[in-house]
Amino acid sequence: MSEHAPITVPIVRERKSGPKLTMVTAYDHPSASIASAAGIDIILVGDSVANAVHGFEKTLSATVDLMVIHAAAVTRAKPHSLVVVDMPWMSYHVSDEEAVRNAGRLVREGGASAVKLEGGSNRTETIKRILAAEIPVMGHLGLTPQSVNAMGGYKVQGKAIEDAQEMIADAKALEAAGVFSIVLEGVPDVLAEAITEAVSVPTIGIGAGDATDGQVLVFHDVLGLGGGRYPKFVRSYADLRGQAIEALQRYAADVQSGAFPAEAETYHVRDEVARMLADGGALSDAKESSSSSQSP
Repeated sequence: MSEHAPITVPIVRERKSGPKLTMVTAYDHPSASIASAAGIDIILVGDSVANAVHGFEKTLSATVDLMVIHAAAVTRAKPHSLVVVDMPWMSYHVSDEEAVRNAGRLVREGGASAVKLEGGSNRTETIKRILAAEIPVMGHLGLTPQSVNAMGGYKVQGKAIEDAQEMIADAKALEAAGVFSIVLEGVPDVLAEAITEAVSVPTIGIGAGDATDGQVLVFHDVLGLGGGRYPKFVRSYADLRGQAIEALQRYAADVQSGAFPAEAETYHVRDEVARMLADGGALSDAKESSSSSQSP
């Protein structure tokens, strides 16, 4: 449990004027504990767990059941960070009633303090219904991974003036609906700045330049735990994957050479017991005892 003061939704709202908000994804107890100890403001239990942890190609594979499991693991770490949980694809698309029910599961079973969903003005009524259930909502505009098939891939959004104007209007619609913050993903820096200035709630960028009110990255990307190429907007602050591989290689080498386990890592018995075990006496006694117990 972190010694930092707990972060709440009102505190996040107040950070519109700074200092900047920090957010990372976390999907389990250890990563949540690490993020909290580092003083991270917001933990996002993202549907990116489908990619980062379960090896799926898209976030579309995440389900409400999966998000509940990972959210509960995160909240059991009792982080000081505000825990926001992604509503996965198809958990809020069928009906507002189902959206409220699924958001409630993320709070009741997963321990979430807030939920996040993707979309603009087309989601405002759903957001209002979730808010009416006393569940805070974070918005998400720009490159929305749940719309990857409709977008034709993971592409920067809002490059054309018409698209940029529509995104600004969507941000204002989310603000009016009552979201307490908005994630801006994969948008040009000038557009992210315009949106940040246009709304009174904090914006949190990922691949959106430095003018937003905060930043978010995936835990595994920040620590260099992933493989392959990272997106352009990622900065890795460590190479834990490389360190882990090297550590496991040294462990395997020590096992093969007999260097592990050493004396300090081995349990012992009294000398007389060790002598009996060494000369087979204890084994003989055990056999005789077993034979006696089986006699009529």
